[in-house]
Amino acid sequence: MRTYRELFRTPQFGPLFATSAVQVAGATMSGLALGTLVYTATGSPLLAALSMFGSSLAQVLGATVLMSAADRLPPRAATTGLALFFGLATALLAVPGLPLPVVFAIILAEGVVAAVGGGVRYGLLNEVLPKDGYLLGRSVLNMCSGLMQIGGYALGGLLVATLSARGTLLVAAGLYLAGAAVARSGLVRRPPRATGRPSAAETWRINALLWSSGPRRRVYLALWVPNGLIVGCESLFVPYAPGHAGLLFGFAALGMLIGDTLAGRFVARHRRRRLAAPLQLLLAVPYLLFAARPALPPAYALVLLASVGFSASLLYQERLMALTPDEYTGQALGLHSSGMLTLQGVAAALAGTLAQRTSPATAMTVMAAASVAVTLALTAAGRRAAGAVGAAEAVDGLAAPGTSGGAMGGAGPVR
Repeated sequence: MRTYRELFRTPQFGPLFATSAVQVAGATMSGLALGTLVYTATGSPLLAALSMFGSSLAQVLGATVLMSAADRLPPRAATTGLALFFGLATALLAVPGLPLPVVFAIILAEGVVAAVGGGVRYGLLNEVLPKDGYLLGRSVLNMCSGLMQIGGYALGGLLVATLSARGTLLVAAGLYLAGAAVARSGLVRRPPRATGRPSAAETWRINALLWSSGPRRRVYLALWVPNGLIVGCESLFVPYAPGHAGLLFGFAALGMLIGDTLAGRFVARHRRRRLAAPLQLLLAVPYLLFAARPALPPAYALVLLASVGFSASLLYQERLMALTPDEYTGQALGLHSSGMLTLQGVAAALAGTLAQRTSPATAMTVMAAASVAVTLALTAAGRRAAGAVGAAEAVDGLAAPGTSGGAMGGAGPVR
């Protein structure tokens, strides 16, 4: 699958795309409105930031307790039910006089459930599309997410100013409910990808199996750590350029859009594996130049160039799917999504701490250097593992290339 026309002609992709789009718009608008409400009530920038992004940190809890549900619930029912949950939770946040501990309890619950939502959505995407279409489909969902975030922040800001923050939360709740209606009416009924009941024990068991394979473990680390460290750089845009941070974020979003378009549509399949690590280096290297504290026009260009490298995650996700049995794809992708968001939150906190002790430019440089080091270390480890497997196969002549290690087992060759 190579064209957008083929993609949108694929049955079931359209309803999944529409459901994802309205939910991202609803999440963006509700986050902005909730941050405004909390800041107005408390005057605390920290609490306002936590109200907007704290749910990302809570996803690690969902990834370790509930993630087995991503493959053990019928996809249509799960997608519809999750959208209804977020719609009702967002409407509840609009209730006047809600105590702050209750607000954050709801945010925590949303973060835990969102971890399962990512697994359900991307597991269904992998099920709807042919194997060679996952990367293109995920790139389109990423581009849609970026555009919906831009539009959601713009419309959310307008609604907060003209309607109210609580009114904006109700609009966002309506978007979630619309997403539930689209999922219920547009998606067909499918059986769960795996049998058994979801439970914390089952979540731990499958997470342990996913993590036990050396190739998958390295892919997870490549998806989480270099990406997260660069998000730490982005978290310092406001202190680096207080009056122009919006433009820096805008150029970052544009770079991501360019990268996802190129990787999803124009990179030939046989070149994808070799491009993953270079793209992750591209993600980090431009930020090393922030050590010189560049003025804004060069800073915009550096951020744009670096953000093209976020498309490496598409290539690593495709590799993750090749290494994961079909019945575990939802949990595997949910684990990727939750781990990535958690590491991004941790990296943002670390970057802020470094900037507090040094300067935003210095902290950005340190985070970028760490990202480069992790990418190089993971690439070298993958080459050593592939060489070791190749040598063992040459000695015993028993294992065919690409079969060592089993479907969920240990150290198979990196593909």
